[in-house]
Amino acid sequence: MHIEMLLDEYRQSLPVFRKLESVVKEKLRQCFNEHGIVVAALESRIKTVASLTKKLELKGYKYHQLGDITDVLGVRAVTFYNDDVDVISALMEKMFNIDWANSIDKRKTLEIDRFGYLSLHYICRVPETMYYDPDMPQLNQIRFELQMRSMLQHMWANMYHDMGYKSDVEIPVEYQRNMIRLAGMLEMADEQFSHLRKEITDYRRHVQSLVATGNFDEVPLNGDTFRSYLQLKPFRRLVEKIAGINQAEVYEDSLLPYYDVLLHMGMKTIGDVERLRRTYSEGAYQLALIQLAGTGLDIVASSVALQNICIVVILKQGFGKAGLTRLFAVLYGESDYNAQRAQRIYEQALKINLL
Repeated sequence: MHIEMLLDEYRQSLPVFRKLESVVKEKLRQCFNEHGIVVAALESRIKTVASLTKKLELKGYKYHQLGDITDVLGVRAVTFYNDDVDVISALMEKMFNIDWANSIDKRKTLEIDRFGYLSLHYICRVPETMYYDPDMPQLNQIRFELQMRSMLQHMWANMYHDMGYKSDVEIPVEYQRNMIRLAGMLEMADEQFSHLRKEITDYRRHVQSLVATGNFDEVPLNGDTFRSYLQLKPFRRLVEKIAGINQAEVYEDSLLPYYDVLLHMGMKTIGDVERLRRTYSEGAYQLALIQLAGTGLDIVASSVALQNICIVVILKQGFGKAGLTRLFAVLYGESDYNAQRAQRIYEQALKINLL
């Protein structure tokens, strides 16, 4: 009779649980977006009648009313890195009312063979300051379980469950030993991924600091450092000087395609790129003069400065029309027009003795 009463209360409360599920997931998505947190998964489930019945048959004596059951609604945030669990938990403590007496950090309590269950479990309520529906005031009274774990922990939990955990068949000792070994490897991998992310982040900050302070020769040329260098707008003055030829407007386009060009030119450091800029800017401007003279062109791309610098370098190094054709293929893809463009620019360069 007691179980049936709780099940009846559950069925009557299902619309509230569904609304709560929707509200919680939406608030979590908003929180993650606002704080730049990328999660591997955001999952939720409401216990089925069958699942709840089984729970009540086992532990029904503990529950006097449905509100005593804290996991009818379960929500899980799966992070890519295990240290993000602490970041998210700190945010959750600000968002929700936490029932600390029933919350548990299983990372501190579980045995060595339970890597996949090293979740952080918070029992939460939605505060009225976050969300309130006068037609469903009970929504703010219902507790739900929020689990936070890493993707490797989540993967192992599913695999461990699938391989026999909680089944009626006892797993032989030799298999259990192998599972514990695998759990240890995954736990170490989880820690190392977080450690590696921190090291890479620290390296990027160091490189960005070097770029910002002008220590270009110490900075290797790669995708990240080239982006940081471009943030300094090193070609801006030359672009504006070229635009001034016809009092043209500058159209902003990306310089990132030139990263591959610079690598093909043998650039190893940002210092190499900076020397290229200083050495060949005047030649790039002279080329622009003859390109724009008499055209009346009133808009130029912001890439014109770096493109002309590359053109001047190719011509000065004696690669001629073939080198220019390859340049345009890298920038614009293979096309018959690349050779025509190379021919035209080569003839323009001849007039100002760039060869």
